[in-house]
Amino acid sequence: MRTTDRIIELDCSQTTLTFSQRLANGFATLSSVLRVFRNRMEINRLHELDDNQLKDIGLSRADLTSAFLASTFFEDPSEHLTRSAHNRGPKSLFRSRKD
Repeated sequence: MRTTDRIIELDCSQTTLTFSQRLANGFATLSSVLRVFRNRMEINRLHELDDNQLKDIGLSRADLTSAFLASTFFEDPSEHLTRSAHNRGPKSLFRSRKD
């Protein structure tokens, strides 16, 4: 009886990234961090608007405060504001038609 030994080589080792891939990953990370800081600065500028102007874009002062409290330093609070405005939008449209 003959047996044949077969060895299957699985390449499970992690492949090393090329220089251009590492550079692209670095730029993507830097871009993400800069976008978060830029969005935080823009949200700080929203504090300068009065309540009627905030209402026009579907936000309130409480939304601005909760966006900062709900996000950590490196998280983007603009996502929270977008959800708040989106959730409030259809309700205010319904109220204006009702009047």
